[in-house]
Amino acid sequence: MRIKYDNQLMKLMYFFESRTHARLKDCFLDNNKVLTFVVSSDISKAIGRNGANARSMERALNRKIRIVAFAGSVEEFVRNLLMPLKAKGIEFREGIVTITPEPESRGYIIGRAGSNLRNYEAAARRYFDVKEIKVV
Repeated sequence: MRIKYDNQLMKLMYFFESRTHARLKDCFLDNNKVLTFVVSSDISKAIGRNGANARSMERALNRKIRIVAFAGSVEEFVRNLLMPLKAKGIEFREGIVTITPEPESRGYIIGRAGSNLRNYEAAARRYFDVKEIKVV
């Protein structure tokens, strides 16, 4: 799948990189929330000390922002996407990602009517051949 950026998103990416000095892998808007994927070695720069950069970006953009470390494998990518929620295990077979969550995280991972799960699927589909994400 080829990713295309519009002018607004390019400006947003430049703004993020110039403000945090972290290398950005990708960025997109998701339900009035900005989802940013940062090179994993720059995640601490992007978040800032005690979350200062993240809060500063939220105030400047007047939107919620989510900063995620990009990973090369599907399992690690989904684990980073779920942060700070915990999963006992994440498995990828034949296009289906199976998450075994900690009991206290299960409801948060799924979300109301599966909304969080569908958002995770959309993000994973941008980079990997993921058909579905299931929680067992």
